[in-house]
Amino acid sequence: MSTFLSRLGRSSARHRLVVVGVWLAVFAGLAGILGVNGSGDSAPQTIPGSRASQALEVMNREFPAAQAPAENTLQLVFAPQDAQVTDPGVTAQIDSVLADAASLPGVESVSDPFAPDAPYTSPDGTLAVATLIYGDLSDDAQVTSYDAALALQESAPADLGVELGGNLVPLGAESGPGEVVGVLIAFLVLVLTFGSMRAAGANLLIAVFGVGVGLVGVLAYGSITPIGENSIILASMLGLAVGIDYSLFILSRFRTELRSGRSVEDSIARATGTAGTAVVFAGLTVIVALAALMVAGIDFVTEMGMAGAFGVLVAVLLALTLLPVFMKTLGVKALSKKHRKDLAAGVVFDEDTSPKHGFVRRWGQAVVRRPVISLVTGVLVLVVVALPMLSMKTAFNVPGGTDPESTERAAYTLILDELGGVQSPLIVLAEGDDVASSTTALEDQLTGMAGVGQVTPAEVSADGQTARITVIPTDGPIDDSTKDLVHQLREDADSISGIHLEVTGETAIGIDQDAALSDALVTYLVVIVLISLALLVLLFRSLLIPLVATLGFLLSVGASFGASVAVFQWGWLPALVNAPQGDPMLSLLPILLVGVLFGLAMDYQVFLVSRIKEMHDRGLTPKDAVVEGFSRSAPVLVAAATIMTVVFAGFATSTFSVAASIAFGLMVGVLADAFVVRLVLMPALLSLLGKSAWWIPRWLDKILPSVDVEGHAVEHASAPTAGDDEPSQTGDRDSLQATHV
Repeated sequence: MSTFLSRLGRSSARHRLVVVGVWLAVFAGLAGILGVNGSGDSAPQTIPGSRASQALEVMNREFPAAQAPAENTLQLVFAPQDAQVTDPGVTAQIDSVLADAASLPGVESVSDPFAPDAPYTSPDGTLAVATLIYGDLSDDAQVTSYDAALALQESAPADLGVELGGNLVPLGAESGPGEVVGVLIAFLVLVLTFGSMRAAGANLLIAVFGVGVGLVGVLAYGSITPIGENSIILASMLGLAVGIDYSLFILSRFRTELRSGRSVEDSIARATGTAGTAVVFAGLTVIVALAALMVAGIDFVTEMGMAGAFGVLVAVLLALTLLPVFMKTLGVKALSKKHRKDLAAGVVFDEDTSPKHGFVRRWGQAVVRRPVISLVTGVLVLVVVALPMLSMKTAFNVPGGTDPESTERAAYTLILDELGGVQSPLIVLAEGDDVASSTTALEDQLTGMAGVGQVTPAEVSADGQTARITVIPTDGPIDDSTKDLVHQLREDADSISGIHLEVTGETAIGIDQDAALSDALVTYLVVIVLISLALLVLLFRSLLIPLVATLGFLLSVGASFGASVAVFQWGWLPALVNAPQGDPMLSLLPILLVGVLFGLAMDYQVFLVSRIKEMHDRGLTPKDAVVEGFSRSAPVLVAAATIMTVVFAGFATSTFSVAASIAFGLMVGVLADAFVVRLVLMPALLSLLGKSAWWIPRWLDKILPSVDVEGHAVEHASAPTAGDDEPSQTGDRDSLQATHV
């Protein structure tokens, strides 16, 4: 592969206009598909096939009248202070507010909370609820109508305690200054790494263009088949982060080759053949990790994985084809002024013989000298950060809105406290030949169950074999008592002879979806661990290194989970996090963090340990090999991890809880894996293990194929013929001399 990539890089550099034209054509083609089909609809995040979903299909078939299309509604919740809603003066104020509500934009009708046939008040008279029913609203009308209702709620008499429940405006990600700041900091890190604004600009430009191609591609697919917004978020985050990193690895190698005295084209060929090979493997690892999300068996999770994988694939292809175009255009100007002067003076850089100093080398030496202290300290830090994970709670969605401080959540909580789970009822379906004669016994049984607040009279289907009973829980849909009630209903499904019970409704479906994602996480973790062990055994021809690397990955995942719980569930760092806090973790978050962090962790493992293995294979002692390999690979790894951290930190400032929680979890995971696991635990463990770190049974060593992940075939290949390289060498010398005239 390394030889092929070397030729690909050289060919791309020689045919720059063709490469640029092809990529512009790809972008235009995808944009054309998007333009023709439109943006498409957002796909619902549902898990078909669960017990609750299957029961819902039965209910819709047997009780078609219950399938009335959902209307656009809001709720005005009145909770007067030190008064009852039935007091004449309070009732008059409520009627006045409702009269104003009837004239709001888009409102078709307003319910009367005091209607004798269907009152919506609490038994103690402290709460009244009116429903505002809207017609079909365009996107702009949704915003206008909601803002008008919000203005009415805010202008209502303060002593009425009015809150506005519901939301007409679909929630979505909002871009903010944090993303821009993150990209700017990433650019600064690139400038400091390269010492050249041209090289840094080329690196960032490739990544940004890759994000554009990836997003247009995902949106073009979404114009044909509906996709969820989370797929777009994940594709943009990953595309930007790995796009910067992959170009960084190849550009760094290109600059090293230039400093060693090679021509621009030779340097491009060797950089794409060596570092490019590692990029291909790293990219494929991330793609495999994301594609493996399909083992969850959940359509929208698979869709997110595929969208992220597409973004990573685009980043890899751009690094191998479009980046050589930029490297050829930059030539020796990709080097810093100091390095260009050295090269012009005939000072050639030799990685093997040049003196190596600096903070990173001293860091590696300190870890190797004190491996036990380093190991214990690193593990202790990760375990402490991971401890909040023990109290992690998950929910498929958060009822009442994602912001605990909003009027929407306040309205939901007021109704929940006074009337129980009336906003999220359970639907119990009873099926059997003699259901009609058993409805009274069913209602009595349901009323006596723990967690049940109210049971409505049963409705029997036309054929008399199915009954529909609405059960209002005492608590909310994500409370443990409601989950226990659903499980108990299923355990007692056949307690009455000849009748089978199933439970459905939005609450039961959400509970099933949360459980499905939790089960999928366990399955996915097992698959990821097996993939990790297999890949690393193949790469490093060792049994212990894959084991400790995988354990390190699990520690970094635990740290990511723990920090996410502390911030988003416990409410830590409110001054730094703009997204709502205080809610359970979204069920989707853990499985996504595992998939993405696995890919990134394997990236760092490959780039770090492959250089250490190279030094060991040259005959260095285990500790010397660790220090030497660490000194060569860690600086670029630090730069790459820093860039990923600041990019994810930028996305973590979003006010959209899904985007912020994904980005924050990835940021902490990258910090833990790169700066603790790979830069502390791995060199410490390799130092302690010594030669045993590289042990592998002979029989296994014989059957494993050889993987040249660092592209050593290119390193040892003969140089191109003089005729091929002479023009570029002459041009290189001329351009170098011109910069110093």
